[in-house]
Amino acid sequence: MKSYTITVNGTAYEVTVEEGTGVAAAAAPVAKKAAPRAAPKAAAAPAAGAGSIAVKAGTAGKVLKIAASVGQAVKAGDSVIIIEAMKMEIPVVAPQDGTVASIDVREGDAIENGATLATLN
Repeated sequence: MKSYTITVNGTAYEVTVEEGTGVAAAAAPVAKKAAPRAAPKAAAAPAAGAGSIAVKAGTAGKVLKIAASVGQAVKAGDSVIIIEAMKMEIPVVAPQDGTVASIDVREGDAIENGATLATLN
């Protein structure tokens, strides 16, 4: 058997390895690898009657609040969705006057820059 000291991220671990067997026994606790992060949720498919005007995210973040509902009339500049990015609340506004045809995300969804969050008619 051989003993080794292995340092990982500044923490030293004593490890004993048996030669020829291919089996290693740790003498000190071994740090567990973090579970892989779940992939961001994809935006839900638009409803069958979805509108032709897309309301897109200007930055990546998380959907904090849905400020408008399907069927609601909105004017250019009205908040439709509020996203959180870097601890800031960022309103995503209607690009023009219209009626909300679909909301394609849910509160808590992770979104990418340019993702379609809603559509208008």
